[in-house]
Formats: sequence, structure tokens, C-alpha cells
Amino acid sequence: MKLSFYGAAREVTGSCYQIETNNKHLIIDCGLQQGHDEKNNQMLPFSANSIDAVILTHAHIDHSGRLPLMVKNGFSGKIYATEKTCELITIMLRDSAHIQEMDAEFDNRKGKRAGKDLAVPLYTMDDVEETLQFLVPCTYEQEITPMDDFRFKFTDAGHLLGSASVHLWLTENSITKKIVFSGDIGNIGQPIIRDPQYIKDADYVVMESTYGDRDHEHSGDYVEDLAKLIDETLGKGGNVVIPSFAIGRTQELLYFIREIKERNLVKSVPHFPVYVDSPLAGLATKIYDGDLRGYADEETLELFRRGFNPTEFEGLRITESTEESKMLNEDTVPKIIISSSGMCDAGRIRHHLKHNLWRSECAIVFVGYQANGTLGRMLLEGIKKVKLFGEEIVVAAKIVSFRGLSAHADRTGLLKWIHSYEIIPQKVFIVHGDAAICDIFAETLNQENFKTVTPNFETVYDLANDKMINEGIRIETIRAEIVQAQLEPTAYTQQISYAYTRLLEAGDQLSSLIKRNKGGANRDLAKLTEQIVAIIQKWQ
Repeated sequence: MKLSFYGAAREVTGSCYQIETNNKHLIIDCGLQQGHDEKNNQMLPFSANSIDAVILTHAHIDHSGRLPLMVKNGFSGKIYATEKTCELITIMLRDSAHIQEMDAEFDNRKGKRAGKDLAVPLYTMDDVEETLQFLVPCTYEQEITPMDDFRFKFTDAGHLLGSASVHLWLTENSITKKIVFSGDIGNIGQPIIRDPQYIKDADYVVMESTYGDRDHEHSGDYVEDLAKLIDETLGKGGNVVIPSFAIGRTQELLYFIREIKERNLVKSVPHFPVYVDSPLAGLATKIYDGDLRGYADEETLELFRRGFNPTEFEGLRITESTEESKMLNEDTVPKIIISSSGMCDAGRIRHHLKHNLWRSECAIVFVGYQANGTLGRMLLEGIKKVKLFGEEIVVAAKIVSFRGLSAHADRTGLLKWIHSYEIIPQKVFIVHGDAAICDIFAETLNQENFKTVTPNFETVYDLANDKMINEGIRIETIRAEIVQAQLEPTAYTQQISYAYTRLLEAGDQLSSLIKRNKGGANRDLAKLTEQIVAIIQKWQ
């Protein structure tokens, strides 16, 4: 009964965990690494065709973005998620595949002239369409048995429409353990969706810690604060540019802006236009406009009952084409532009930053977490110049962070979530946070009598016996080796040490497999032997 950590271990993105019981393998989330966390998204740290099923906590790309890569590499099992997560992931992964294909095409146009090898997309639209066939929609609190010795259910995590914490019961050799994966724990009082639901019991907990070192900066009224910024910026003739995640955060902003318009809080340009410049966000908003019973909070359901759409208002426009997007920067009318990506690392937002960052009358408003190494984080930290599309741009616009709009629970919210357990779990594994924050939050819990572990990449833990099997590799070591490999191009073709560690672990697993097959049928043993010999001969 083993738990392995393959992502979001002393880092924020790339969530991915594996459970192994009775030689059955289950993956919880399989997300893209982003920003400073990115190592090599092409390399899965496990054999995809050995995985029997996947449980997905929610649709965000740092939790779901490598599922098509699993399918591309041989996975063909079921992917369990809530109904709304299944709807959202359908558009999310198609958009991701489109980006992968476009990026590869762009790189190949440049690379061909430079004599470089052909760039291959992480996965294609065909891989995504095959992945979507494996989705199994579930409802909250519905108990499901995906295979023998595994049983699970989802509880609303309050982070995103359809987001969930996972209760997972494992049985091996008559021993049953319950492990809870928190997923991303939501902030209190977000519009549209419900607050996180609390869990009372578990033997083990894998818990996110994104804001484990601080509380959000609360103001008296987020709507009034946002309205004041919009009023001042539009009054000066500038644009309000909001880098926003297409799914979740954009719909939340539309909810707030609808209220701002209803309350007539912007006096300078009372009928200001709002552009959602993201086809993905437009598709997601249609899902948010659908049947939200079982997902939305009571206030939102009441709006629907009264005939109001919580994310629609006069002056809202969804841009689809690239031409429409370009025209926004040619139009001199003061406006709000909501565009993705939320961390400014890709997408149309980079074009809007190019045209607005240098204008002192404009404002760039961040409404979500910005990972280390992303352009968004650098702007928040006060960088004075940035390079966009080969051009150096001076940062003169007002840079603002509305931390209170975060979809993640803050320190107080995280503590409330873990203190809801009526019996202290055997261990709490602290994940999904920058390394320093993981350590800080772990120490906070240790002082409150919780026993914590801050796992590394490829840490392996024995749940049945409550002990560490493999400590894994610290993310700081991996990053140092990546930097060294980039400084020494001749060494870049060699696998860095964490890949070799995987090979050693695979060898240990093979040795264990051989021992477990003692006394097996001669025909099966002969077949296994032939396969092992073939591998040896190939690599010798």
C-alpha cells in the first residue's frame, strides 16, 4: 500500500500522485508543470500503460493538463471526475492541445531555418478526443468502486465549479486505510460556487498549502474596491487589463462586474465595455450559465430562479477571432479586457500587456496566484522592463493585486479545514506550495500536534506501516541540475539524476515483482523471463 508523489511536491503546479495496492495503480491528478516548476512536461514519471484508473480533483490545467499525454503513452483506463469537471475539462484540454500544436508549428518554422530537430507537441487534438472517451461523470458524495480494494467519493472543495476533495479507502492484506486528497481548497465567500465542505476523518491527508504562510488581504468590500480602480483608470482614458484564468476566475469577475454595473459604482464611464478575450473563457461561461443545481451557492441559485443570469450584463462582449482580439488594442475607448493566461505566460494576454504596460494611465490587475518564474509574478515583484515578442516594454502601468479574490483558501482557511478532522490523522502530507511555504505550514501544524511530511519529488510512503520507503529528490536539487545542464549543452543530452533515480526504483519494483511470482505457472514465468531478457539485450 504505497503513495508516491510525482508533482506539486515542494512546488505549486503539476499535481500528480500515485496509489499502489495489490499491484493495482491509481493516479490522483496529472497536471502540467508551469513557470518555475517546469522540469520536463514530456516525461511522465511512471509507466502510463500500468495505470488502472485516474481520479481527477478538478479541471485546472495544473491538475489535468497531462492526461492526454498519459493516453498518448498507453493509458486506457477510466478517468473519474464530477459532472461539471467533465464538462469543463472537455473544453480545457481541447484548448491545451490547440496551444501545444500551435507552439510546435511556430517552433518548427523557426527551427527549420536554424537546422534544429522537429518539435513535437506534448499531445494533439486526437489525443484529447481519445482522452475524453475515458471520462466517467460522478456526483458529490456518491461512493464508487473503480476496482477491487479501492473505494472513493468526492466532496465539494469550493475552489472551482465541480472541484472536489477525494475520500479514498484502500484495502490490502485485510488492512484498510482511508486517505483524503484535499485537491485545491477554496476560499470562503466566493461568488457562484459553494464554500468548501469539511471532512471529519482520515488516516492520512494529502493537503494543499498554496497560501499556508499568510492570510489574504481583506478589504471592506471587494466590489467597491474593484469599482474604484476601474473608475479611476477609465476616467484617465486608460484600460483595465486583467490576466485571468479562463475557467473559474473569469466567471467570478463577470459576477462582480455585473454587480458594479447594477449598483452604478463607476461614474467616469458608466456604460464601460467589458471584453472577455478568450474563446475558452467564452465556452466556460456557457457552462456556468447552465444547470448549476448541486454545485452553485444559494445566492446564485436564487438569481437564476428570479430570471437573472449572474454572469451577463450590458456591454459584455466575448471575442472569438484573432482579428477581434487585435482590434481591441486599436480601439481608443477605455475598456476592461479580461484575457488568459492568468499568469501571463502564454495566450492573448501577452499582446494586451505589450500594448498597455507602457501606458501610465492603464492598470494591470492580478486576481489569482502567480507562480515563481512566471511573467505575472515578475510584474507583481516590480520588474521595470519586460520583453514581449522581441520588443522591450517599459512597465509604466499601475500594477495591482486583488489577493482577496483568490480561489485558494488562505492560512486561516487551511487551518479551519484541517481542524475539522475529529481525530488527528496519522500523517498530513503538505503539498501544492512553494518549498519555503510547505515548510512553514508544516511547522505550523507540527506545533498543533499534527504529524506532517513535506514530500519531495518521487517520495514513496508505505501507508500500511506508516513509514517512508524513499525520500525522493528535493526540488532544489532538480532545479540546480537543470540549470547546470543548460549551462553545459554537451551534458544536456544526458538524463539528469532524477531520471536515473526512477530507473533504480523501476529496478527495485522489477525485483519485487520477480519475488512475488515465485511458485507461478511455468508458462507465465517463461514469458516474463523472455521480456526481461529482451530489455537487457536491447539496452546492452
